[in-house]
Amino acid sequence: MTEINQALIKETVSYLKNQGVGAVDFGLILGSGLGELAEEIEGAIRIPYQEIPGFPASTVVGHAGQLVYGNLSGKAVLAMQGRFHYYEGHNMQVVTYPVRIMKALGATSLIVTNAAGGVNLNFEAGDLMAITDHINYMGSNPLIGANLDEFGPRFPDMSQAYDYKYRQLLAQIAQDLKIKLQVGVYMGFSGPSYETPAEIRFVRTVGGDAVGMSTVPEVIVANHSGLRVLGISAITNKAAGMQSELNHEEVVEVTNQLKTKFKALVKQFLAEA
Repeated sequence: MTEINQALIKETVSYLKNQGVGAVDFGLILGSGLGELAEEIEGAIRIPYQEIPGFPASTVVGHAGQLVYGNLSGKAVLAMQGRFHYYEGHNMQVVTYPVRIMKALGATSLIVTNAAGGVNLNFEAGDLMAITDHINYMGSNPLIGANLDEFGPRFPDMSQAYDYKYRQLLAQIAQDLKIKLQVGVYMGFSGPSYETPAEIRFVRTVGGDAVGMSTVPEVIVANHSGLRVLGISAITNKAAGMQSELNHEEVVEVTNQLKTKFKALVKQFLAEA
């Protein structure tokens, strides 16, 4: 287990600066099949996770496993091409460590994306959903343990975990680009097994619109660190019990189909934010 502390954070930041990483405006976390956006970053510096102090390697299909730094739509961005998941065996502090590093490099905002299963009966595979709120059903919290006082308080407020003004801006951009944008609550499960039909009925009962195995820990740490958050889910399939079967290949395939509108939406958002 990697212990996350100030010494490790300073070591990671120093290493990244030595690789040419400068000040950061926006952190980007690009989920399954959505990493292609990082290929459009100008003047890009690419650093494999396994070379970065405190970073494990990414093991999931559809995740390139590298940090990409450069300019996108006029903003300095540090993008994760693939993320770390709780189900890979990492503890929550390791899963969320890159968010700490983004903050330490000066980021003020985070765009977090994921592939998710649609629970809301009005959602279709291929939709994009702006996350309005989340439900943490992962069985843990990344802030358990000693508090990193230099980042935030022991008991951070999660009343507005997803920035309202950012969501308003995204909705306006989607309207201008004629991109259908759903809104809803994301519910995070630990994975790696997909949810059962009974669990999906439970999600709908308690107010969830989409389900996935990521995002929630990163957003908790982002809020603790004082970052403004925009969350976008790519609805890649209908959740368990709503279609015949679930598989990761379908997730990657559908994200490939919707990535053009996803990239257009995020790039225009960065330009106007």
